[in-house]
Amino acid sequence: MNRNEQNPRSTALRPQLPTPAADGLLIIDKPEGWTSHDVVARVRKIMKTRRVGHTGTLDPFATGVLVVCLNRATRLVQFLTGDDKEYVATVRFGYATDTGDLTGTPLAPAADARHIGKKQVAEALAHFRGRILQTPPMYSAKKVGGVKLYEMARRGEEIERQAVEVEISELELVGETEGASDLTRDIEFRVVCSSGTYIRTLAEDIGKHLGIGAHLVRLRRTRAGQCNISQAVTPERLAELAEAGAAEQLIIQMAEALAMPEVILNAADVVKAEHGNAIRFNGNWPAGTQVKLLDERRQLFALAEYRPENQTLQPRVVLIEK
Repeated sequence: MNRNEQNPRSTALRPQLPTPAADGLLIIDKPEGWTSHDVVARVRKIMKTRRVGHTGTLDPFATGVLVVCLNRATRLVQFLTGDDKEYVATVRFGYATDTGDLTGTPLAPAADARHIGKKQVAEALAHFRGRILQTPPMYSAKKVGGVKLYEMARRGEEIERQAVEVEISELELVGETEGASDLTRDIEFRVVCSSGTYIRTLAEDIGKHLGIGAHLVRLRRTRAGQCNISQAVTPERLAELAEAGAAEQLIIQMAEALAMPEVILNAADVVKAEHGNAIRFNGNWPAGTQVKLLDERRQLFALAEYRPENQTLQPRVVLIEK
């Protein structure tokens, strides 16, 4: 049994030829106006498989990175949804909307935001870096009592929501432009945040800090975990490549997709792990660390949990299908 270097993150994903079953990830550049479900449906048709899922919803008006899992890789969704995200967002100062974005109805006439400039916004952004509390918006897919908040909002209902802690690790000003009217002002910023952060709410809260209504008018996800926009392909381009028999070259192998430590097992230990048996291993990770189990061909076949008390790797998800 060999152990690879215990480095949980690589600098970039490298597209490789997939396994014969075409298991792996596609990084899709979601077009504006499409729902995440629309993208999944389109990928199913293009790749000719029913087993397709995604690792994090984007609102229809948003664009950018949508990580799509194919076939056996759909079992990895639960391990990818918690990855940090990076966005470029544009907030319009002058008025708020009932949805927190450009799709909503203004809550009041536009106020004069011409005094809002780079200096004021840069100072405001400093207050939102680090761990902050954020109240989920009513127009969100978060469930309360089994009902999605946006379903309540569409019925005209509003309930009290509990604030949750999120982390804004990076937040910086990109630029400013004139808004949609003489009174409004648009400011663009880049944000790196924990999963579950609402950029619409962040935009509104920045406006509140500055004493003026605000809402999100553009949002582009540029990274989700290790998946970067530079690797993304539009649905149209994916269809073109599929027609030419070249779509599978875009698939990211499952082993490359997860930012976890990895262990390479010999054939005998692979058989043990396939049957759910713990593997003896002397690691130096904290208890409960998720570990990728690879075979000698460096193919991911299982995910395990490290147990330092008895120095074992306990398989939790086995990806081999019999």
